[in-house]
Amino acid sequence: MPSHRGARRATAATGPRVSQVGAVGTPGLDFEAFFLSQYRPVVGLAAVLCGNRWLAEDLAQDAFLSAHRRWEQVSRYDDPAAWIRRVVANLAVSSLRRRLREVRALARLGRAHGPSSPEIGSEDGGYWGAVRALPRRQAQCVALRYLEDRSIGDIATILELAPSTVRVHLHHARSTLATRLGEIEE
Repeated sequence: MPSHRGARRATAATGPRVSQVGAVGTPGLDFEAFFLSQYRPVVGLAAVLCGNRWLAEDLAQDAFLSAHRRWEQVSRYDDPAAWIRRVVANLAVSSLRRRLREVRALARLGRAHGPSSPEIGSEDGGYWGAVRALPRRQAQCVALRYLEDRSIGDIATILELAPSTVRVHLHHARSTLATRLGEIEE
């Protein structure tokens, strides 16, 4: 069976090979053991590549899901850990490209429709600047909640999140904003 992108298979004649990152390339390698040993470092790599811990966890989970779906093949590679890192690196690049396309599309949409957003006073500029510095989902939740006065349920529907996730994003955002703006959190 051909190997995947240069990853060599271990054969019965050569025995299992130990990779540089600790995974063993052998047909009997247990996915659960592989996942437990590699998840945290892979999330760390994804976080460095995409700059967002939550997105990094999503990317790592997607990479491990891909590995699990083809585990019979991946477990035979000399270095399954290298394969999973390549997958998460590719997912991070794809994610960044997708986010750039979204930003460009939103900018075009904003120019096409003109200034139809609620008026934000100059005294609020510092606050909204701090909101823009939040992680993307937190900023979205804050803007929908406090600019558009949306309910938790509305925000959850708009962003396709669970209501509890919206509450967590709002909690973290309020804590961060209180610290950044020098206010004491209630």
